[in-house]
Amino acid sequence: MQPHWLVRPRTIRILWIVFAAVLAATVAAQWLVAPQAHFEIEERFGFSAVYGFLACAAMVIGAKAIGLLLKRRDDYYDDAQRARNDRG
Repeated sequence: MQPHWLVRPRTIRILWIVFAAVLAATVAAQWLVAPQAHFEIEERFGFSAVYGFLACAAMVIGAKAIGLLLKRRDDYYDDAQRARNDRG
């Protein structure tokens, strides 16, 4: 039995190539469409791509930090259940 088409190495390589081509086309489209910038830095070539990447990276790092703050032990609810059973 063959593996699912999404986990085959050839398919993964093709998807990465298509993904990179779409990203490059999106950045290259800035040559065709003039940005309506509010600030001078927004007029720089590729600013939107860099800004989007940095914003996404900041969200991932923030989510990891929140996860560390909210993390509980694996047996967190087991202790509460044991305590209720001991009382009742």
